[in-house]
Amino acid sequence: MNFKILYQSGGDKAYAGQIIRYKINVLPLVPVQWVTEITQVAEPNHFIDEQRFGPYALWHHQHRFEAVKGGVRMTDEVNYAIPLGILGRLAHWLFVGSEVNRIFDHRFKTLETYFANKN
Repeated sequence: MNFKILYQSGGDKAYAGQIIRYKINVLPLVPVQWVTEITQVAEPNHFIDEQRFGPYALWHHQHRFEAVKGGVRMTDEVNYAIPLGILGRLAHWLFVGSEVNRIFDHRFKTLETYFANKN
């Protein structure tokens, strides 16, 4: 998706009301702006981001963190909807659903590599 952060209000520390603006490609060579807001932060347990402007009709993403033996378990719960009625449902079936899964698979592998290198 060629995901790139363009702007982040208030620095790197997440807080309720924080705005983050991205550029993503929904299709190859089709860039769109995506704006999310951090709507809730309860350190160290969770935070929530929601789309304010972008490619989804709805985007609500909960990030949960739980201390477990040997580390931290991170769990994502994403609820989203695609606009454009039947065309959106077809796009979801053809590529959007797999692209959302690919994003989270990539993040999992990146975090796994990052923390493996810390040991």
